[in-house]
Amino acid sequence: MADRLVRATAADGGIRVVGAITTRLTEEARRRHKLSYVATAALGRTMAGGLLLASSMKRPESRVNIQIKGNGPLGGIVVDAGLDGTVRGYLGNPAIELPPNSRGKLDVGGAVGRDGYLYVVRDVGYGYPYSSTVELVSGEIGDDLTHYLVTSEQTPSALVLGVFVDKQGVQAAGGLLLQVLPKAATDETLVELLESRLSSLSGFTPLLRESRTLPNIFDRLLGDLGLNILPETQLLQFDCGCSFDRVLGALKMFGQAELQDMIEQDGGAEAKCEFCGQMYHANPDHLHGLIRDLQDNRGQLSQKAGKIYRN
Repeated sequence: MADRLVRATAADGGIRVVGAITTRLTEEARRRHKLSYVATAALGRTMAGGLLLASSMKRPESRVNIQIKGNGPLGGIVVDAGLDGTVRGYLGNPAIELPPNSRGKLDVGGAVGRDGYLYVVRDVGYGYPYSSTVELVSGEIGDDLTHYLVTSEQTPSALVLGVFVDKQGVQAAGGLLLQVLPKAATDETLVELLESRLSSLSGFTPLLRESRTLPNIFDRLLGDLGLNILPETQLLQFDCGCSFDRVLGALKMFGQAELQDMIEQDGGAEAKCEFCGQMYHANPDHLHGLIRDLQDNRGQLSQKAGKIYRN
């Protein structure tokens, strides 16, 4: 089944629910970054969370950037997700592995760390991005993003995230975001009902492994509350905008002397994109071309400066 995102409403528009299946893109990230089991779960949960947060934005170019910095051995997590359904991400120590936690689950909280901060930046496509910082509450990602939504956006929310990975790779991944909008937030009975139903779920990935579809999961939670599943289904994918041209542009910033040293000492240059793990190699001819560009640009600037001085 292709990775996808589905939206729905209930209670006459008072409840918003979004579900995402991210199995394939999480497997893509696992393969690209050579992730351990617990690292796969941590990055996979954060990528699904990023896509769910971005789903409420308006402009097509809108994006959400999530950074998690805990005191655990996993190191920081960085995820970039867009309203267009693309996501990418990486973490500090992809090979770290920990024993299962007391419930026999992957110890994501222990790997991330319970002490630290969650940073969320929303780029709405114009003006200055909106940023917010909250303390971690568990390191389990879902709890921390829920805390962010309630604290920073002041919206009663529940976020369920999951990744199931075994020796064959990622078998199920995704998440569910449920929000009580202002028109229904004062209905304490409704809020308590939703909390009870979410707590009764055994998890998100077990439902996917039972071949439950997103509409089926929505119906189980909200079928008696006027559920309205929106017709549009959005495809999701792991996607990175890096390119060789961008790498060359970054190398040019080192200047002529550094580029010449790369040619003489290393026979070229090598760069790695942190988000997707792609390696790029620039040979001496590429670097000589950058040096010529810098020399040409410097000559053009000198000519312009001379004209200004004479005038």
